[in-house]
Amino acid sequence: MQRTAAAAGSAVFFALAPGTIVGLVPWLITDWHPGAPLSHLVPLRVLGAVLVVAGTAILVSAFARFVVEGLGTPAPVAPPAHLVVGGLYRYVRNPIYLALDATILGQAILLWRPDLLWYTGFVALALVAWVYGLEQPELQGRFGARYDEYRRAVPGWWPRRRPWQPR
Repeated sequence: MQRTAAAAGSAVFFALAPGTIVGLVPWLITDWHPGAPLSHLVPLRVLGAVLVVAGTAILVSAFARFVVEGLGTPAPVAPPAHLVVGGLYRYVRNPIYLALDATILGQAILLWRPDLLWYTGFVALALVAWVYGLEQPELQGRFGARYDEYRRAVPGWWPRRRPWQPR
């Protein structure tokens, strides 16, 4: 896949998947109305805003990595031609999934909405099931020993302190 097609596909998938998971569904749950006055627990609200901004930045960075390094998209229908192991992927195998949950958790804290905490947990469980049930076996089948080495060296859910250096 050429970079232009990968970028277009990634942009469409970004709007559809993360856009739905961290945008549309939280909006449907909350209508963006806070559960308490916005002045309530300001330091926690700031933490929520930081999580939303950081999660969004990580999502954008990880999607761009698929275009530049992988020559593909994160979408299963247009997977990358090359295993993506650079950038944030040198620290943790699932930065997109962690960023999705961080963004939703940030919204829950920012809006002070416990219903979004339940949704955060649901998304986390669904993503873990996706990774172990479908994604890891598919990556192992596509990239074989290279993925096995990466999987042994880089944790899936808790980032390494130092970036992994592929051989």
